Amino acid sequence: MRAISFRRFRRPLSIMALCLLSLGLGACSQQSGDTVDGIHLVHQGKLTVCTHLPYKPFEFTNDSGKVVGFDVDLVRLLANDLGVKLDVVSMDWNQITSGAAFAAHKCDLAMGGATITAARKKAVQFSAPYFKATQALLVDRKAGVSSLADMANKRLGMQTDTTGEVYAKKHAAQYHYTPVVFDDLALMTTAVSAGKVAAAIGDNGPMAYYAAQNPGTRVAETFDTGERYGFIAAKDSDNADKLIGRLNDVLAKARKNGTYASKYQHWFGHKPTAGSP
Repeated sequence: MRAISFRRFRRPLSIMALCLLSLGLGACSQQSGDTVDGIHLVHQGKLTVCTHLPYKPFEFTNDSGKVVGFDVDLVRLLANDLGVKLDVVSMDWNQITSGAAFAAHKCDLAMGGATITAARKKAVQFSAPYFKATQALLVDRKAGVSSLADMANKRLGMQTDTTGEVYAKKHAAQYHYTPVVFDDLALMTTAVSAGKVAAAIGDNGPMAYYAAQNPGTRVAETFDTGERYGFIAAKDSDNADKLIGRLNDVLAKARKNGTYASKYQHWFGHKPTAGSP
């Protein structure tokens, strides 16, 4: 999910430069924060986690106005381990993957079904992988589409700055569809239901979740892209290294004691496969 490129810049920008460009000079000042077990947190008594809402079932706002989801459940394990509250902040995805959000001290961690890629590792660091992902084709049942081979002269939705967009644009000439880019997952999936696009490509977890909630759609095809999700933190930071290390320990413990499998089944309707991710 959510790929990012720096090709528009002549040379890689520093984290602070990205902070100034994306968030403004005033936002880059250090905040007082808190220190728990030798780990500095940007806000007192809170583990602040940035994301870009919604991304069901990983993070989204429920009918009660609470941010919930699989990612949320996992990072809450870390917050509990540190003895602090969890605070989720939604912002532009590019601010997260560029590292600007961390340089501006907006968050301690970030989540969002983030595929671990070499390009992203130039700007941020990742936790150990916690989820295996593929790309999936969500279709309108009335569109007569069972695969990308059926998409000639049709409109195919994709979400901006995602690995789904990368995959879809890579194969556009082969299958002769028209790429249609959406700003977020909800807009894209709703466009499939409304018939504005015949199908959409995105990560298998959100696509399957949407299809289960919307019987007028289905997942017609998957593409094994070998993706793994990780949680995100600042790069080249001893403090972030400590936080990621603590998170990795918490996730490993959750796997051993069955907590991970329980939360996985709650959100996806089945237990993770052996050895996943």
